[in-house]
Amino acid sequence: MNVILLAHTPEPDALVAAAAKICYRDITAAELLKGEEENLSRKLIAELFKSGHMSTFEHVSFTFAIDGLSRVASHQLVRHRVASFSQQSQRYVKMTHEGEAVVVPDSIKNNPEALKIFNHAVETSQQAYADLINLGISKEDARFILPHGHSTRLVMTMNARELHHFFNLRLCRRAQWEIHELARKMLILCREKAPVLFEKAGPACIFGNCNEARSCGRAYLDMEDLLKEKE
Repeated sequence: MNVILLAHTPEPDALVAAAAKICYRDITAAELLKGEEENLSRKLIAELFKSGHMSTFEHVSFTFAIDGLSRVASHQLVRHRVASFSQQSQRYVKMTHEGEAVVVPDSIKNNPEALKIFNHAVETSQQAYADLINLGISKEDARFILPHGHSTRLVMTMNARELHHFFNLRLCRRAQWEIHELARKMLILCREKAPVLFEKAGPACIFGNCNEARSCGRAYLDMEDLLKEKE
C-alpha cells in the first residue's frame, strides 16, 4: 500500500487556532492570523479537543492518494461519509493482472496450503475475466467475476475533525488490519504537517479509556508504539 499526501490546507494548526479566536475573543477578522506564540495556540487547540468543541477543525482538510488498497478495505473506507472520494472505476479501466493485482492477507501468505488455494482461485477468476472481455463482454459486466480483494486506487479528502474520528476508530487494534495500516500511514503524514492538531489523534486506549464493548485487552503503550511500522 502506498499513501501520498497530495494537498492540505496551508498552516493547518494556525488556521484552527485562528478560527477558535473568533469564538472566544473580542477580535476582528483582520487580526485573526496575526502572529501568536506557538504555546498559546497549542494550549487553545488542546482546550478545544478536551472540550469536544471541534467545529473549528473542519476548516482544515487533507487530500490523500492511495494505491494498493483492496476493495475489501475501500468498502469500509467509504462508510466515513464526511469525506470525498474518487475511486478507480472497474467500468472504464481494464483490470490487469500484473504485479500485486490482488491484496493477499498475511494469514494466507504465510500458510503455503492456503496460499495455493488462494492463488488458484485468483488465477481462475482473472482468466475468466480475460475470456469474457475477449468474447466482447463489457468491462462493466466482466468485473463481476473479479476477486473482492482486487487492488484499487483512489483519492480521498477529509477535514481534520473527521480525520480524528477516522483515526479513533481505525487505529484501534480491533480494526481490520488493512484499514488499520492505511490509518497509520495517514496519521504519520498528518502529524508532519499539523503536529498540534493531531498530537492526540488515535484510539481511546492511548488518551483515555477504551470505548469498545469487546476490548482487545492490549492497549498501546504510547504513540510511538502505535505508529511504528509493522514488522
